Amino acid sequence: MEAPTDTVSRTLVITRTFEAPPRLVFLAWSKPEHLVRWFGPNDFTLPTCEQDFRVGGAYRFCMHAPDGSDHWVEGEYLEISEYDKLVFTWTRSDGLPEPWVDNVVTLTFEDLGGRTKFTMHHAFFNTTSHRDEHHGGWVECYDRLAGFLDQYRTS
Repeated sequence: MEAPTDTVSRTLVITRTFEAPPRLVFLAWSKPEHLVRWFGPNDFTLPTCEQDFRVGGAYRFCMHAPDGSDHWVEGEYLEISEYDKLVFTWTRSDGLPEPWVDNVVTLTFEDLGGRTKFTMHHAFFNTTSHRDEHHGGWVECYDRLAGFLDQYRTS
């Protein structure tokens, strides 16, 4: 299957409003002790969460699926604008000799008076099926993030 040439079909955009200020939503991305509580699709765990949260720093996560399979993602932080924007590379090989996804994720955090308009741009995928596979995982991940933020705000 030939990769689509237009950038729109190769880009995943998800926008969501969280009932928490941008500072809290941003911080949830900045520390392994937070990430292990919400990162990944439903019923996944994050047994490996290595993170050097600085521009030029790297991360490496293992998302462990309920079926016992492991899904590895790693990358480098390209831009960190505290509480506003986060940009990082996203590489997945899952044990294959070459990555099957190698692209960039951009997150923005917009203050809505104590709430956050959160937007993710994940681009460019080689195929629309790879984009679509990531869509479901990210939506579930952000559902879990919302639950984490609710617990964090009330504790």
